[in-house]
Amino acid sequence: MTKRHILVTTALPYANGAPHLGHLVETIQSDIWVRFQRMQGHDCHFISGSDAHGTPIMIQAEKMGMTPTALIESIQAQQAKDFADFYIEFDHYGSTHSEANRELTAAIYQKQQAAGNINKRVIKQFYDPIKKMFLPDRYIQGECPRCHAKDQYGDNCEVCGATYSPMELLNPYSSLSGAEPIEKESEHYFFNLQAFTDFLKTWTRTGHLQAQIINKLDEWFKEGLREWDISRDAPYFGFLIPGTTDKYFYVWLDAPVGYMSIFKNEAFWQADSETELYHFIGKDIVYFHALFWPALLHGAGFRTPTAIFAHGFLTIDGQKMSKSRGTLIKARTYLNHLPAEYLRYYFAAKLNDRIEDLDIQFDDFVKRINADLVGKFINIASRAAPFITKLFAGKLSSQLAEPALYAIFEAAGDDIAAHWEGRRYSQAIREIMSLADRANQYIDEQKPWVLAKTAETVPSVQAICTVSLNLFRLLMIYLTPVLPQTAKAVAHFLNSAPLTWQDKATPLLDHVINEYQPLMQRIDLKQIEAMKMAEQTEKPAAPEQSSFITIEDFAKVDLRIAKILEAEQVPEADKLLRLIVDIGEEKTRQIFAGIKAAYDPATLIGRQVVVVANLAPRKMRFGVSEGMVLAAGPGGADIWVITPDAGAAAGMKVK
Repeated sequence: MTKRHILVTTALPYANGAPHLGHLVETIQSDIWVRFQRMQGHDCHFISGSDAHGTPIMIQAEKMGMTPTALIESIQAQQAKDFADFYIEFDHYGSTHSEANRELTAAIYQKQQAAGNINKRVIKQFYDPIKKMFLPDRYIQGECPRCHAKDQYGDNCEVCGATYSPMELLNPYSSLSGAEPIEKESEHYFFNLQAFTDFLKTWTRTGHLQAQIINKLDEWFKEGLREWDISRDAPYFGFLIPGTTDKYFYVWLDAPVGYMSIFKNEAFWQADSETELYHFIGKDIVYFHALFWPALLHGAGFRTPTAIFAHGFLTIDGQKMSKSRGTLIKARTYLNHLPAEYLRYYFAAKLNDRIEDLDIQFDDFVKRINADLVGKFINIASRAAPFITKLFAGKLSSQLAEPALYAIFEAAGDDIAAHWEGRRYSQAIREIMSLADRANQYIDEQKPWVLAKTAETVPSVQAICTVSLNLFRLLMIYLTPVLPQTAKAVAHFLNSAPLTWQDKATPLLDHVINEYQPLMQRIDLKQIEAMKMAEQTEKPAAPEQSSFITIEDFAKVDLRIAKILEAEQVPEADKLLRLIVDIGEEKTRQIFAGIKAAYDPATLIGRQVVVVANLAPRKMRFGVSEGMVLAAGPGGADIWVITPDAGAAAGMKVK
């Protein structure tokens, strides 16, 4: 087998927030593929990093009282740790905000400029007169010019699906300041993408892309490729365009260049390189990776990707990921409640080589983990190993009693390897679990627990359990790309070196194993509910720079005296009570308060409390909370609601 030299990248997560389960679809998918390649003995490098430029980062840093550099460094560290704790083993996890990326981006731009592929012209844009900045589409809102829905974004309507330019919005306003934007001219720089039409038509049809991508690109080719605006005006967090003082590279120019600057190995990027380059990406960024990126590389004299592998979006219980719906779950929240490998396995059981959305149905998640991993796979070892330890001092037989059965399992490895290589993960999992069923069937038929009761038949127990554990070992080899941590534990249990793909040809015989220890535990829906609740009730961390607020901040808080009309427990929540309160002016509010451990709901009815009346409503799984009841104390049972003086009227403001 020829040793391959491979570079694998994932799309660079944006450095404005912690990873969520949607990010993990791609990183887990690519990590499984990389681990499989390494098990085949190939030289496979795996890199990613933080996409660290753009207006959103600049604005978020300003809100948090941080510099953009401090923000992206903090987020990058968090991203790297979260991915590592899911056993995603990057060789390098870098950032696009580096001197190496600045130099490489400038060099590619200058090569394109020298080739005549950069144009300049004046355009009109919306400008925020208060923030004194040009507004990206996402920061312009207004009335849809088609269906007249309010508060729609500057490029598309979420109500009717119409697309348009920001200039077409009715009654536009800046979402940053609320001001009415004005039209203002500015000189911008453009990359002449249409000059690469012939090259791209050929490149996209020669094995680099999935069929669904090719079909989509055909639509864009029919419309005609257009020049690409690669500049942004100051203020902007990014790299200055060479020769300018107030023009910056658009983030989507320097972001993919980050693949090159993070992996500093020129041999992989030369136009005549015999190495392989694969990008794993989401379907929403195909346009950038399948058109702009190959054109930029080709025009600058670099190699283009061997292939681009796109995947669909993640939904949870059939819904788009949303914080308000309780379906946006951060990677760290998941890790606080469930083992990382369970999600790796579930994704593998659902992923294929097509661009299809992947849905986590948590009922199915629990059943699949308990049935497949615990009930089938781990069950083989837990059934066979105790007999070897108790009756034979941990020693396996010197011969394999069922060589034909072992040969069937070993031969299946070729098909499973082809599925891992082709990213048909769900098919690989189906074949592995079918083999697990067969191994369990073998144990059921041989009944070692019966044979162990009679002295004459005890020796056959060793042979049966040796076969069973060798079948288990084969399954572990096939599952190692998905379950790397369990593979380490199994290698320790079997008292062997780390498992390799080549080990499948040689059964483990005449060998002493260690005493079996549980490898996995069943899960139940309570753990899922606890995870969802933790995500919904989690409060964002305050900026580290200061714990103080100004008098102006405090003046924004509308404190009212409210009378509790109804109070009841929320069965799905450990800490919450549901309150209906009267805040005066014939208005009632529903508030969920975390005081369940301290108060019997019946004792609260008729009581007056102080509430924050102008807190933005928060949609929770069991309803909308329309305020906050003020309370003090360390928490749990030791917490007390703040009660006003007797005689205070509902609705009265607290000064």
